[in-house]
Amino acid sequence: MKTTQANSNAITFIGGGNMASALIRGLIKNSKPPGDIFVIDTNEETRLKLSQDYGVICVEEPNINLDWLISSLIVWAVKPQHMREVCESYSSKLKSSLHLSVAAGITTKSLCKWLTTERVARAMPNTPALIGMGQTALYASNDVSSKEKALIESVIKGTGEFLWLDDEELINAVTAVSGSGPAYVFYFLEALTQTGVELGLTPEQSRRLAIGTFIGASNLADQSPDSISTLRERVTSKGGTTEAALSSLNNDHVALSFQNAVKSAHSKARQLGSAFGN
Repeated sequence: MKTTQANSNAITFIGGGNMASALIRGLIKNSKPPGDIFVIDTNEETRLKLSQDYGVICVEEPNINLDWLISSLIVWAVKPQHMREVCESYSSKLKSSLHLSVAAGITTKSLCKWLTTERVARAMPNTPALIGMGQTALYASNDVSSKEKALIESVIKGTGEFLWLDDEELINAVTAVSGSGPAYVFYFLEALTQTGVELGLTPEQSRRLAIGTFIGASNLADQSPDSISTLRERVTSKGGTTEAALSSLNNDHVALSFQNAVKSAHSKARQLGSAFGN
């Protein structure tokens, strides 16, 4: 592969999975030229899909001198268990770039060590980013400037909403609440849809009602000035059907079980940092 001219306006993704795809989609939507976006991924099918969908430049491995990796931003979309190996293999060539990791659990301390630079930030997005409705938490080391934070925001904003954290440890809480959160929603929707079918609805009718109800209730909670508890109470008439359902949930300690589940996700996020971040 011939050398490509270094591009200070470029953004390079190392890893081209779902999160990388969501970020690339947002960048293209916000008028980032496809020619300024590079992706390195070992999976041929992933490279082909990203090239076809967005017109970005995809390679299995960069050329030997890595000239075109001299980008304004390197986005690390690599699984936690592979992060150290990949970071260390590229680190000597990437010291001039800003780095953003979307890997769960891997701390900025570990990333700074492996990349031999202090200009490192982390993002914890979730899968609704794929349709521009994601929730992303961001954290940056002290050496990341305000201008560089703005660059990171320009990458994230096309995927939905974002917020900055002052305490990196809170990234693990975000992982448990919103990072894993879509799976909790899908779990609930599966159960609600299946029950509707058992009660006589067709699968399509039940699916439509379950998803539509969740969207409507979520939007109501977002737009209402009232607390979520107040909104729940308004649906729960004394002696009515909703009260019967919630009484069953309370008797089965569903709220406590769910809270324990989220805490398990939080614990796992911390374990990933310990296991793969040393």
